[in-house]
Amino acid sequence: MLTRRHFISTTAAMFSAPLANPVLAKTWPTAGEKAAWDAQITPVGYDPATSNPWGLHPRFLPQRVVANDGLKPGDIHVDAVARYLYHIEEGGTAMRYGVAIARGRLYEPGTYTIRRKVEWPHWTPTTSMIERNPEYAQYADGVEPGPTNALGSRALYLFVGNRDTYLRIHGTPHPRSIGGRASSGCVRMVMAHINDLYPKVTIGSTAYLYSAEVSSVAQG
Repeated sequence: MLTRRHFISTTAAMFSAPLANPVLAKTWPTAGEKAAWDAQITPVGYDPATSNPWGLHPRFLPQRVVANDGLKPGDIHVDAVARYLYHIEEGGTAMRYGVAIARGRLYEPGTYTIRRKVEWPHWTPTTSMIERNPEYAQYADGVEPGPTNALGSRALYLFVGNRDTYLRIHGTPHPRSIGGRASSGCVRMVMAHINDLYPKVTIGSTAYLYSAEVSSVAQG
């Protein structure tokens, strides 16, 4: 089982669900629509380290931290206990972001490969999500992209081999959920934060989702 003992030392995810099949998507946003939406969800004078119109605890704002030796640049590590996502950088550092994780047993620790990235994705609830939450039936045909879409502004698809797990790391229109257990399986981020992370993530990189039950803490 993955634990935080393998993890990172510091210096100092509404609903989550799979994306709609792009072949079945009714429309795709234009470049102009994407730019307008990005402006809408980005605070005026945005500074990742200090901008906080969402009222987050300051520890969930993006910070550059020191990474343990041996971690591969480009990989993502999700500390489900502390509610942090780390993106490993060259030179022994990592960018740390606050996240929300799934409720209860819906959270699935494991090792995943990021095989797709989507800007302003579509969203469609799974059959199991609708069974758990019948109110989601109204979205059974999918939800078009936009700032109120459950997957927000960006999404990273998590695979095991060539199998789509229907788990995502994605933006959320409910940023006050960051730091909690709120989703139906995915890892949520503030939309402005995942917009910063998104261009730095390469297809084929690995995402490690650590156990939410392990109490050991990172050293440092």
